[in-house]
Amino acid sequence: MTQGLRPTSRTIRILRTLRLVLHLAWVAVGTATLYPLVGGRGRAMLKRRWSRQLLAILSVRLDLQPTDAPVGSLIVANHVSWLDIFSIHALRPAAFISKADVRDWPFIGWWAAQNDTVFLQRGSRGHARLVNARIDALLNAGIDVVVFPEGMTTDGTHLLSFHAALLQPAIETGRPILPLALSYHDADGMLSQAPSFAGETTLKQCFSAILACRSLTVRIVPAPPIDSAGKNRRELSQLARTAIAALLASRPGFPPASTAPEVSPDRQGE
Repeated sequence: MTQGLRPTSRTIRILRTLRLVLHLAWVAVGTATLYPLVGGRGRAMLKRRWSRQLLAILSVRLDLQPTDAPVGSLIVANHVSWLDIFSIHALRPAAFISKADVRDWPFIGWWAAQNDTVFLQRGSRGHARLVNARIDALLNAGIDVVVFPEGMTTDGTHLLSFHAALLQPAIETGRPILPLALSYHDADGMLSQAPSFAGETTLKQCFSAILACRSLTVRIVPAPPIDSAGKNRRELSQLARTAIAALLASRPGFPPASTAPEVSPDRQGE
């Protein structure tokens, strides 16, 4: 990560915050009034537009590579920040699998619930089965579903082991898995930890760090889709992790290989 970059002025931070508040207010009104009037395709267009506008307000530039993976894919991505959700929406609007406590976050929790987010209670085998059934239904309806198989966020400099349990719906529905490698970079192109929402970092601290950046770039690179036919979820998890690790290893500031095991014990509810 590049050191010594001057942070933004207090005036710019205030202006960005005000613009963001106004934008979120508009998104809330639009979600409540427009969603009931438009179909799935219209909602997807709104999610993409609103997400791109939110990132622009925060001076986060998009560096997205397209993919020809079919709709209704199970998207597997590494997890760095709450910005990941809006960044992926900007590329390919989708439903997300999220930990249950996100439901209580200001605005983000409410908006997530309006956009097919499935909230997972960790450690519950019974609830994990219900979540998998919900993912099956979304995939069969032609809706992309995003899972973060690391199970938690990192600072963006390494890749954790992958939990395989939530990849089961790809096997049950015969849908492909689309691995996405996601990273954030500063104005010099070096890996930035500013958007990281890992460890003891609070949402407020993370937001302040993002505001302090003059500019950021979120880079999302898809790997070729993985055919789920004839594979078990541990095999799929390992293939997805290997693909993401290879893409991340080519970026400045990311180590050439992670020391974490590729796939964690396959326990339901994690």
